[in-house]
Amino acid sequence: MRRLAIALASALTVAFPRGAAAAPSVDFDHDIVPLLRKHCAECHAGDKQKGGLSLNTRETLMKGGEDGPVVKTGDAAHSPLIEAVLAVDPDKRMPPKGPALEPGEVARLRAWIDGGVVWTEGFAFKKPAYEPPLRPRRPVLPAVHRGRTNLVDRILDAQLARSRQARPASIDDATFARRVHLDLVGLLPKPEALAAFLADRRPDKRARLVDGLLANDVGYAEHWLSFWNDLLRNDYAGTGYIDGGRKGIATWLYRSLLENKPYDQFARELVSPGAESEGFSRGIQWRGAVSAGQAVPVQFAQSVGQTFLGINLKCASCHDSFVDRWKLQEAYGLAAIYADKPLELHRCDKPTGKMATPAWLFPEIGQIDPTKPAPERLAALARLLTHPDNGRFTRTIVNRLWHRLMGRGIVHPVDAMQTAPWNADLLDALAVDLADHRYDLKSTLALICKSAAYQSRAEVRRAGQDDHGYHYAGPRSKRLTAEQFIDALWQITGTAPERFDAPVVRSRNDPSLRTSGRWIWAVGANPPPAGDTVTFRRTFELAAAPVAAGAAITADNSYSLFVNGKKAKSDDNWETVEYIDLVPLLRAGTNEIVVLGRNGGDGPNPAGVFFEGHWRFKDGRTGKVATDGDWNFVRAKPDDHGQIKDTAAQWQPVAIVDDGPWRDRIGNDVGAALVQATVVDRPMVRTALLKSDLLQRTLGRPNRELIVSTRPDDLSTLEAMDLSNGPLLAAMLSEGAKKLVARDWKSSEALVDWLYRAAVARPPAKPELALARATVGPKPTVEGVEDLLWSMILLPEFQLVR
Repeated sequence: MRRLAIALASALTVAFPRGAAAAPSVDFDHDIVPLLRKHCAECHAGDKQKGGLSLNTRETLMKGGEDGPVVKTGDAAHSPLIEAVLAVDPDKRMPPKGPALEPGEVARLRAWIDGGVVWTEGFAFKKPAYEPPLRPRRPVLPAVHRGRTNLVDRILDAQLARSRQARPASIDDATFARRVHLDLVGLLPKPEALAAFLADRRPDKRARLVDGLLANDVGYAEHWLSFWNDLLRNDYAGTGYIDGGRKGIATWLYRSLLENKPYDQFARELVSPGAESEGFSRGIQWRGAVSAGQAVPVQFAQSVGQTFLGINLKCASCHDSFVDRWKLQEAYGLAAIYADKPLELHRCDKPTGKMATPAWLFPEIGQIDPTKPAPERLAALARLLTHPDNGRFTRTIVNRLWHRLMGRGIVHPVDAMQTAPWNADLLDALAVDLADHRYDLKSTLALICKSAAYQSRAEVRRAGQDDHGYHYAGPRSKRLTAEQFIDALWQITGTAPERFDAPVVRSRNDPSLRTSGRWIWAVGANPPPAGDTVTFRRTFELAAAPVAAGAAITADNSYSLFVNGKKAKSDDNWETVEYIDLVPLLRAGTNEIVVLGRNGGDGPNPAGVFFEGHWRFKDGRTGKVATDGDWNFVRAKPDDHGQIKDTAAQWQPVAIVDDGPWRDRIGNDVGAALVQATVVDRPMVRTALLKSDLLQRTLGRPNRELIVSTRPDDLSTLEAMDLSNGPLLAAMLSEGAKKLVARDWKSSEALVDWLYRAAVARPPAKPELALARATVGPKPTVEGVEDLLWSMILLPEFQLVR
């Protein structure tokens, strides 16, 4: 059982060698820089190069000195640098003056060398002359070569010509289709759609496919949701969500992606937020004592700097940065814009007695008025951040998008935007193009995906290849993210769950959809008192159970919804509309909707409940029920099944309260929710909409307590082992095998052929077909198909976006 899969797992581990032998982790900025500065910089940094050895940059370190290289990457035991710091002979020992390195310092140095001599991009002991330009720059595009008019190709063709490099060859249609599907919507191309694309003879079919994928609003939003959740520290569970120390922004974020909100507006709404988007700026209110660098205003400065400008203010939040030009005062100045009270500077967690002055990092384009209240300061910051003259803002996001599509940033790592790009013209051209297209991120994605550069073969990298001194040689293969991997399995096997955790509405509003719901409350005082609690009820008949059904509900201030004796939903945010799938709750015959509503506030204020449900029967007929004058209310609370046990309670007709402050605010959200109510074939639930689990964490989904802009590229041995026998994955594949066997296949060969086309976008080769046919048997069996699924998902060809 699973011998083929286990063998392939071993092969997969070999395919990702760097992760298989990870050395103990050290932090270059905080573990190595101080060590080298303390013991080595006096003789080997700045303009000093005793013995010909300079530690100014990684390049000069690797070059070595008069006696040759001093470090062997990945091999501390045979590195002359380690031999020198351990030498007993005073004539050979380094440093020659002062105390020798302590054992812990030697251990960190060893771990650093064994781990590949990791060096923060752009860091130098002697600061380089490079300073990124602030204002946008519109480069002159090189001449068109061989009909390639895309600005990406014009710039890269010129670069390759200057360096006398061959242009990477183009990929075939099937490889392109799989790559662009996974990159833009995070899903595999369906075999039927792939076959149609391959048969298409139109010369612009690739551009048409790009446009079609980006027009899939739900697919786009649910794929890029993971990217932004990582970058904005947003999730559906975890530290701070239970005790109120953290607030999610998923509803706002999903809708922003669904509507393709212009990126400048997107950023402004996060920096100067409303109630739905304030979770980003609020950060995490950690419990107990925390360092000054984790105070909420300082978190805000770090998050704005990293997310929108690609600069590291974490180091500068403790002291003047070791790795770039940012100062403690600048980090605290940005933090003070958010602070609602005076903010004292702390250096290395010790108070300095000096108060921070609210200030923007780049006064050349404007400054904050420190006398204004915090909300006005934040609004000013949002304007400055997205100012047309702030080229850093647009460069940072287009660099992130290039990295996601091409496998490596133009500035790399993507949070090192203080360093020089490998092609400044390319970075600047993409940035100004984004601004020219009114900050439409889909436009930038389309521009890149339609280029010959994106559609070329992936760069072939050698094992252990040193990435410093990078030269463009084509896109790079990327690992499937945790979400892509699991979504792909669900696509292939049809095992996606029906429910999800994210508080989102999975559709855009349809302006032609007419809602009939009214706002209702109890008859009585108007406005009702704070704490007023009322139960509402409506019964109706259905001739049959619907095949599709859903409802939108909201209340001011809170509600609990019961459908046929089952609690379906509750919420206490009067500014949101929730969607409920009613298919598992409705039935043929009599149905009952019960809503417990509660008013909030400190005194009398408007209160209301809104509910509207739509359904579709198998024969196509539709129906709906909504809050209106036919509902009744009672001032008694229901039990856990929505039942009123108080026999003395008298049901009375409700009052219509449409004049409350809600109607205009929720219209689009209600319409968007109800669009999906009568859709029979709804999009597959995506992993990005679920809380994390062990399998997702194994595959690299972060916990999002910190901003994550780049997930690991390499597969570790532990991950490979979990992928070969992990219980969550095993259960998923077992269920998937049962579903696949239950389909009507003409033969085992037909199943195998379909599976290969679905998983890797090609038919099986003859040896593969023979082995797979022997695995599944003449008539497909559950055990045989399960073995085949194991073998397929462990292929590097499946696990990579190539």
